[in-house]
Amino acid sequence: MARIGVQAMMLKNDFAEAGPFETLRRVSEIGYHAVEVSQIPMTPENVAELGRARTELGMEIAALSAALTAAPGSPNESLTNDFDKIVDDAKTLDSSMIRIGMLPFDAMASLEKVLEFCDASNEMAARLAEHGIGLYYHNHHIEFAKYDGRYLLDIIADRAPLMGLEVDVHWVQRGGLDPVTTLRKYGERVAMVHLKDYRIGQLPAQAFEALAAGDFPAFMTAFTGVVQFAEVGEGNLDFASIVPVSQEIGAKYLLVEQDDQYGRSPLECLKTSHDNLVALGFADLF
Repeated sequence: MARIGVQAMMLKNDFAEAGPFETLRRVSEIGYHAVEVSQIPMTPENVAELGRARTELGMEIAALSAALTAAPGSPNESLTNDFDKIVDDAKTLDSSMIRIGMLPFDAMASLEKVLEFCDASNEMAARLAEHGIGLYYHNHHIEFAKYDGRYLLDIIADRAPLMGLEVDVHWVQRGGLDPVTTLRKYGERVAMVHLKDYRIGQLPAQAFEALAAGDFPAFMTAFTGVVQFAEVGEGNLDFASIVPVSQEIGAKYLLVEQDDQYGRSPLECLKTSHDNLVALGFADLF
């Protein structure tokens, strides 16, 4: 059965201030019992606290995050430089999945660079498989650009057949596709799904002030920038269909994430998402 959990990226400040164990204790009080670790420094102290959360809180470590190669400014370790440590951490935390959270910035420059990334990732997936660990790729919207009529995500999936997928339904929607259809399309390749809503916000007062002042470009910037991340159930995505289809294709973890909370705290947002998912009938997945 799939389990609904949390993507820790949105909690990185909480982790830094309160520590992993205390943060995950608060998360467990809301009702979540699985976490995907991302943008959290994997120091010995943090790994120990994550292990303590497993044993004392029953918190499953759904997946760890790593870049393929070192990324400037990213707290995530790289599989190229830190392979043995990442494998050791995964085994320590009883996690059998590693996810690459983003296409490397330099790979976005050309299809040739994307293919190089795919080939290197496929080789890394083979190395990880020798340790019983799967490698997965998380999409954004850029993977739905077309090259000779094919979506980039299709090219990645075909070129790196040993690498599974983590489908983010918000970014699928932002890329112009239907999340339910996309989940069915990739089927058993998908081990994890990011539950993140897609909301159209209201135009701020500043936009109309700019319009009144004759600053039409500023108004149009606000007009085209109303797409927001949202708590699950507070936007326009059909989670009553997305969650069952995710179960149907065999996804193991459905991870709530919200890149921007617009003034609310991450824990408040997670509580709203939890309560809305329970109201939709998915309490048994927590």
